[in-house]
Amino acid sequence: MDLLNPYTLQVITFLFLNLVLAVSIYVTLSTGQLSLGHAGFMSIGAYTASIATKTYDMPILVALLLAIVVTGIVALIVGYPTLRLHGLYLAIATLGFGEVVRVIMLNLKVTNGALGLTGLKSLGTRLYDLEKVIGIDAQTFGITVTQMKALSTLIVMVILFVIILICQIRLDRSRVGRAFSAIKADETAARAMGINITYYKMLAYMIGSMMAGLSGGIYAHITTTITPDDFNYHRAVEILSFAVIGGSEVIIGPLFGATLLTGLPEFLRVLAEYKMLFYGSLLIAVMAFRPYGLITASTFDKWKNRKSRSTSGKGGV
Repeated sequence: MDLLNPYTLQVITFLFLNLVLAVSIYVTLSTGQLSLGHAGFMSIGAYTASIATKTYDMPILVALLLAIVVTGIVALIVGYPTLRLHGLYLAIATLGFGEVVRVIMLNLKVTNGALGLTGLKSLGTRLYDLEKVIGIDAQTFGITVTQMKALSTLIVMVILFVIILICQIRLDRSRVGRAFSAIKADETAARAMGINITYYKMLAYMIGSMMAGLSGGIYAHITTTITPDDFNYHRAVEILSFAVIGGSEVIIGPLFGATLLTGLPEFLRVLAEYKMLFYGSLLIAVMAFRPYGLITASTFDKWKNRKSRSTSGKGGV
């Protein structure tokens, strides 16, 4: 497999985009909130960034920041009343929100209805234009322009993911992260300990939603074309599946789930038409045999214990 093949680079780029989405759903689930609204927030971010660059000719960085802000405002408006719900009631409410957003996008003139927005200047093209200004071009590395654009996009996605992952790990280890864990473990006990439940649940919901909005803005400028159907119910289920299959107790769980669900269809291309059937079957199998996901906190404890027993055994010999 040619790693510099533009198609291969794009697949890896979408893998890192899904990893960012996996972190976004992990943040939301870290307070025990079962949300199916990430596709809706991704749609808001995608259309906001696309309109900003296509209609108002804004720089891509400004457009993405605007997408994050707009998504955060919408999350605040929607989250305050809906976060009073729990479990399946919250899931249904957020799923309804996603469908409302999709229908709105279908009927707005600025979003071009069902036809969507096309002809967006790709992220790779924007990056390559910047690289040429500073004296770097494809010939410098002996590759084609298409490869250079795809490689530049991938590098930016890797850097963005690493930054988000580091920030999330630090958040998990902070006072805020411990409050998230306490709320997820027992909301009543957390309230009795003086934790502001509403504040922290809203904070987690907004952080996850803004990450989804950022992912949507980047997605739009990678594909250069978006329609409301790109962010339908299937997308919401796919994002949630990252955490359900991989596990939501530790951050590596959703990341593993995103890698699995992004990579497997590429190796099983003959099953491309049955993608959602495959997802459904995998979900049923995981819920039946690993209800807390493939990777949980106990997974690492067992690995450490096994490693310590192996080390002590060698020492005894």
